[in-house]
Order: sequence, then structure tokens, then C-alpha cells
Amino acid sequence: MKIKVDNAFYVEPEGIAGGIALWWSNEVKLSVLHYDRNFIDAKISINGEPEWFGTFIYAPPYSGEKHEFWDSLTALRNDINAKWCIIGDFNVVVCPEEKYGGAPFDHSSAKWYYEFLNHTYLMEIPSKGGSYTWSNQRCDEEAILEKLDRVVSSLEWNFMFPKAISFIDIAIASDHSPIILLTNGVVKNTKKDFKFESIWLMENECSRVIQEEWENKENGPSRGDEITSVE
Repeated sequence: MKIKVDNAFYVEPEGIAGGIALWWSNEVKLSVLHYDRNFIDAKISINGEPEWFGTFIYAPPYSGEKHEFWDSLTALRNDINAKWCIIGDFNVVVCPEEKYGGAPFDHSSAKWYYEFLNHTYLMEIPSKGGSYTWSNQRCDEEAILEKLDRVVSSLEWNFMFPKAISFIDIAIASDHSPIILLTNGVVKNTKKDFKFESIWLMENECSRVIQEEWENKENGPSRGDEITSVE
């Protein structure tokens, strides 16, 4: 897949770990303010709109580095009225419902996340689409699914983009699902496209159901029998 972009900024990985890449088109006025191995902080204006702060993150996965990361992220903004949005891999599960399989829910990591929100007065933008953004790409009892990627923003940023929504899209060639932020929302379609959820692959009956439906549809669907959407 090729992506046409006009500008780029990179934070190189350390060995085989980390690294962040940021691309943007000429329609976006962007200047990088701060960066380190876990984030890129920028001032942004889209199509001549008022400026706001955007921080793109890859939080450290190791417990010993998390506290320092949250402190450095908190120190980026002193003004609680700043128009600020953070998007990326927070590497934290914030509640038991955002985790399936694997080790028990880690309350200490969630505590750091909520303390960060309290200090910065940021709030999470609810996401649509799937429930999880990361998978260990295994099946049955070995499967682990977690929501690690998210979007948080300030009240002033929300006033600027009152229709903003985020989507968890389908993972392709990665163990992470992309998270998409649309600042001006979307126009609802009268007809929804069918989307296959990767979590269905963990069901033992998945292969059999697909095979049976494929065989049933060899002669084409009957009237009113076409699947158009799954809620």
C-alpha cells in the first residue's frame, strides 16, 4: 500500500524497539515542538483553522519506564485551557473490560493513566468499531486481546471539534488495529458496508459457518437475502 504524503518527521528506534513516524500533507500546517523516543509533540492547523496541540505517542511497554513517561507527558502543557489532543499507543489497559485473556488486569498502570487525566484535565474520546486494538495473533486459550490505542483531548479542543469521533479499524499486517480520528465527524451512509471482525476467527464454529454460507451462495443470494451490515 502506498501513502501519498508531502512531509515527514521520524524518531529513530533504539535497536529494534520503539520509533515513531509522523506524516502530513501540505493542507496541514505542522511544526514539531518537542520529541523523544516515546512521543512527537506538535502545533497543528488544518486548512487555515485555529492552531491546536497534537501529541502522537508510543508509550513504553515496561512498568519501570511508565511513571517517567507520564510525568514527561504531563509537563508538555501547563495551560489547562490549551487545545490539546493526544493519539496513539498508550500501552495501558484502563479497565478489565478492555482485556481478554493473558495476565490479570494491572491496576497500577491504570492508576497512572487516570492520574495523568486528572492532572491535565483531558478526557477520552469514545471509539467506534472494534473493542480491542491489539492482539497477540493467537487463537483459542492462547488468545490475548487488549485496547491499548486511544484518543484523549482537552475540553477546549472538544469545543473546537464538537463532532470529532475515533474509529478502531481492521488490523492489516500488524498486531495493532489503526485508530482513526475524524475531527469533523462523518456523514452517515444510508447503507452500511459489511465488515468482517477479526475476533470472529477465534470462534471454533467460524470456519464451518463460512464454508456453509459460501456453498449456499454458489447460485447467488435470493431476494432480500443479502447481508449488508453487522452491528
